[in-house]
Amino acid sequence: MPSAKLGIAPIAWWNDDLEELSDDVSLDECLRQAAEAGLTGMETGRRFPMNMDELGPILDRHGISVCGGWFSGLLLDGDIEAEKDRIAEQHAFFKAAGAPCIVYGETARSVQGERQTPLAQKPVISEPEMAAYGRKISDFADWCATEGMPIAYHHHMAAVVETEAELDLLMKHSSVPLLFDAGHMAFAGGDNFRVIDNHHARITHVHTKDIRQTVIDSLDRTSESFLDAVIKGAFTVPGDGSLDFEAIVKALADKGYEGWFVIEAEQDPKANPPLDMAIKGRAELKRVMDAAGYEVTK
Repeated sequence: MPSAKLGIAPIAWWNDDLEELSDDVSLDECLRQAAEAGLTGMETGRRFPMNMDELGPILDRHGISVCGGWFSGLLLDGDIEAEKDRIAEQHAFFKAAGAPCIVYGETARSVQGERQTPLAQKPVISEPEMAAYGRKISDFADWCATEGMPIAYHHHMAAVVETEAELDLLMKHSSVPLLFDAGHMAFAGGDNFRVIDNHHARITHVHTKDIRQTVIDSLDRTSESFLDAVIKGAFTVPGDGSLDFEAIVKALADKGYEGWFVIEAEQDPKANPPLDMAIKGRAELKRVMDAAGYEVTK
C-alpha cells in the first residue's frame, strides 16, 4: 500500500503576490486552522520565520511540519553560483526543518506577478534555449541534492515552462525532479493524465490545486493577467472545482507515487474562508486517496 501525507500551502490565508487577497490572521492561527482541518504539513510563506529555533515550537504546538516552500529562481538568465548564494539561507532552514524539498519556481522573464501583463505575453523560448536552460537547472538541482535538500521544479502559468509541450521539452533536456500541479497544467490546456504517464518517474512532490473551468474559459488571455485570473476565482481546492481528483490521484498511485499531496489554492479568503476550504479540500483528498489505496500518514 503506497503511503502519502496531506499538507496545505499558506496562500489560502495570505497571498504573497496579492496582499489584498489575504486574511488578517497570525502564523499561529493559520497553523491552528490547518491542524483543525486534519492536515499535518504546511509549505512556508511570508509570515514564517526562517529559523527553526523560533518556528519549531510553533509547529510542534499544532503537530505541523514544513512540507515545502517556494523559491523564486532566476536561472534562466542567471548564474548558478549566484543562485547557490540566493538559496543558501532557505536551503539551510529547510534542512533544519526536515522538509522534503524546496519548490523551485522560475521567475526570470515570468509575468505571473505582473498584474498589468496579459497571459498571452508569457515568455517563450526555443528548444535550443530550453536545452541550455535544462543543463543549468540540472546542474543546480544536482548541487541542491548533494547539499542535502532537493528541489522540485514547479511548472507554472505565465512562466517559461507553462504548457505541456514546454514541460515535455524541459523534461527531455534536464534531469530535474518535478513538482506536478494539476491545476496549473489544466489551466495551461495540458492533459494531466498524459503528464503523469510521461513523467511519473520524475514526480517528487504534488500540488492538488483545482480549477473553476468556467472562470478559465471566460478569460481573455490577450488582455487579462494571471493575477486577474486568480482574483476572478480560477483556482480552488479539490472537491470545489472541475477536476476529477479521484482519477488523478489513482493515476499517481498506479505509477507508484508516494509523498506529499499539498492543497495549494490561491483565492479570496473572504469569499472562500480558509478553514472551510481546508476542511473541504482535505475531506475530498482523503476520500480519493482511500479509493486509490493510499495509506495517509502523519
